[in-house]
Amino acid sequence: MDDSAAFRRTAPFGHAATAGILSKPGLELRIGSNIFRSTNGVVKIHGKEQLVIEVRPEQGLLLATLDLYNERGIRVAHLRRNVLMLNDSGRFTVDVPLGQCLSSVDSPSILVTDLQSDHVVLEARMTSERRVDLVCGKLYSHKGMLVEITPHYCRIGSGTTLFGNIVEARGGPAVIG
Repeated sequence: MDDSAAFRRTAPFGHAATAGILSKPGLELRIGSNIFRSTNGVVKIHGKEQLVIEVRPEQGLLLATLDLYNERGIRVAHLRRNVLMLNDSGRFTVDVPLGQCLSSVDSPSILVTDLQSDHVVLEARMTSERRVDLVCGKLYSHKGMLVEITPHYCRIGSGTTLFGNIVEARGGPAVIG
């Protein structure tokens, strides 16, 4: 049995989400060129837990739980452990290649795509047992601000761009915006 507790919350993320199955502290998240060391797998955008990353390397699994919003800050989709639980008009798709392992060329990954805009909402890859790279994506925060991730930076709205930062999270979330 693993050291996790069951995740029972289905409402938007709040303080209780950290009581769910999260990666053990020590997960390194790379968001664009920014490195967040020793996180619990949670990404907070504008003070709200919007993304939770879980790794299960022994099973070759990378799991994402994510709230997706539109440009007005209205929630339009909810991804829970790689399964779309809410998907406004079938707008989003999730691609999770199965049967991957860390020793292969194709490590565990997840790709969420917006069919309306043809944009990648989130692409994440597990590069080691304790590291996940959020490679690219375009999504909106709960405040309706665009969050853009490229391999070189993470931009929140038009005013904040993060690049090359190294942050020690000490078992807490990666906080952006």
